[in-house]
Amino acid sequence: MQVPAPSRGSYHSMEDPATQSNYLQIATEHVALDWTLDFDSQLISGSATHHLLVKEDDVKEVIFDTSELDVSDAKVEGKSVSFDLKPKHEVMGSALHVCLPSGLKSGQYVDVTVEYKTTKDCTALQWLDKAQTQGKNFPFLFSQCQPIYARAIVPVQDSPSVKVKYSAKVTSVLPVLLSAIRQSPPSNGPAHDGKVIGKDLVTYTYNQPVPIPSYLIAIAAGNVRYRGFPQFEDKQWTSGIWAEPELIDRAYWEFSEDTAKFLAAEEKIVTPYKFGVYDLLMLPPSFPYGGMENACLTFLTPTLLAGDRSLVDVVVHELTHSWFGNGVTHAHASHFWLNEGWTTYIERVLLEVLYTPAHRDFSYIIGAKALKKSLTDFENEPKYQRLVIDFAPGEDPDNAFSSIPYEKGANLILHLERVLGGLEVFLPYVRNYVETFIGKNITTQEWKDHLYGYWAKHGGAEKIKALDSVDWNAWLSGEGLKLPVEMKYNLTLAQQAYALAAQWDAARSTADVSQLKFTPADLEGFNSNQIIVFLERLQSYAQLPLAHVRHLSALYGLGATPNAEIRFRFYEVALTDTGSESAKVFASEAVNWIVGEGGIEKGTDREGMVVGRMKFCRPVFRAVCQVDRELARKVWEGKKEAFHPVARRLIEKDLGLGH
Repeated sequence: MQVPAPSRGSYHSMEDPATQSNYLQIATEHVALDWTLDFDSQLISGSATHHLLVKEDDVKEVIFDTSELDVSDAKVEGKSVSFDLKPKHEVMGSALHVCLPSGLKSGQYVDVTVEYKTTKDCTALQWLDKAQTQGKNFPFLFSQCQPIYARAIVPVQDSPSVKVKYSAKVTSVLPVLLSAIRQSPPSNGPAHDGKVIGKDLVTYTYNQPVPIPSYLIAIAAGNVRYRGFPQFEDKQWTSGIWAEPELIDRAYWEFSEDTAKFLAAEEKIVTPYKFGVYDLLMLPPSFPYGGMENACLTFLTPTLLAGDRSLVDVVVHELTHSWFGNGVTHAHASHFWLNEGWTTYIERVLLEVLYTPAHRDFSYIIGAKALKKSLTDFENEPKYQRLVIDFAPGEDPDNAFSSIPYEKGANLILHLERVLGGLEVFLPYVRNYVETFIGKNITTQEWKDHLYGYWAKHGGAEKIKALDSVDWNAWLSGEGLKLPVEMKYNLTLAQQAYALAAQWDAARSTADVSQLKFTPADLEGFNSNQIIVFLERLQSYAQLPLAHVRHLSALYGLGATPNAEIRFRFYEVALTDTGSESAKVFASEAVNWIVGEGGIEKGTDREGMVVGRMKFCRPVFRAVCQVDRELARKVWEGKKEAFHPVARRLIEKDLGLGH
């Protein structure tokens, strides 16, 4: 049952509860980074020079967010000044107070430089030794700054409400990539400017001329190569992919056919792409997300290298963030659904444009399973079931991370599309929304005010009546396990998958599986998503007997497939009932897949490589912990250092360790 909560002020709230900065008094407009990477000490050292706009007369200090930074000096207009690094807040880090000259007036600019270095406890960076990479010849570094970890690599007003341009000079013995446009050396020139990789220092320069939220500041450094995708003659932007030499051929093949095509199709739906470059980076396997929409440079997990281009639609999601998130940005974590709900909705519109309406609805069907799981996971913390979450000051926004802002948000916008007259009627509004707010940050209330304003002008009383029929409180502040409206989807692509799952369910009464009539040909004609839906449908039935689960795996090759989405769903089937014989047998195989060990991975390019993507590793560890707590904890203790710090912290919370 949907339980509506009382309307909350967070619809309107502008002040970010996860920052200690004084961005409402003085705000950065541009930051210049000057960094040196030290792979031996695993540190970044250098400076950040902020060009700040005074917003309030007589402001006496600028306050930056920091986390685990070693600050050595602060300068105003080139002269050292006193600064105070406050005690650490567990979530928000240490506020850095820098004194400003007296008499500053609103509208003036002032430059503040902070000299510092990162520390071993930096939560935004993962330094990999060479054994953790594909090539195993050089170390690797990458960052993950969303939602509030940019403060761990640069003193910054770490809020989506502050959008900054940035430039960077980064000196390193390994090639460097940033979420900006490279100025030198050229991307398509010799790797590392022709110098000796791993030995010679090269300074890389970058510029990001489009203001972005701090969580999109990103760095990666390692033995990577670039390969450009075929360019559209009528487009000013370029696109290509970066990867380790050992992966560049596979990565290029997987993404070269569709990436630029996706971006060009999106421009027709929304507005022209503004960032000039859209590159992909294939990261090492500990990267905790499917993708991260860093400006100009989407980070991707190697779990997308299925070998058949079946998982490239993740790129549609990430490039859609160029408009929804990177362009129109949520004011702070309470309004995160504006990023992910809109992105998921438009991603699925693009599926309809590229394929068929049935493909669009099929994606909602897949998402419904993830949404139900997330809503169930938060039954004991129901405020995280809401779209607009009223975070307390200093509350960790990562605690709420789930599919809810994606799926509940996308369904709200789909519901609006339907009540307002369908996709063709709705798309002009979408363009107007982007044109109105691109480059800005907004709250849910500002979005809703614009929605009503647009339809009052372009539809009058009839459309306003349609909007008034929406149960806004239930959608935005509602808790519970169901959406406020029962959403209907086109089931065309799901029917075959549902039918096959029903046949397997009916076959449980046949004890001798050799008598079953299933064959590998059952999945002929199924695409990857249909196999996923087949396996998810199987989970809606009672746990299959162990013999049937083994037969299912062997017959269809599910327990050894390189397609991580399918393999994960198979283990969900095997572990449906954590007290079952099947779960006891497959728990070890499932958790060994996550840590890259066990017989199935031996001799493959996955041997020893963790599955660091939290979509997979967290639920597998949670399920295995329910089956055999000691097994889960033992495997985790042996491999935890291979996982990203963010994933490590959340998995340890899942396993009841150290929290």
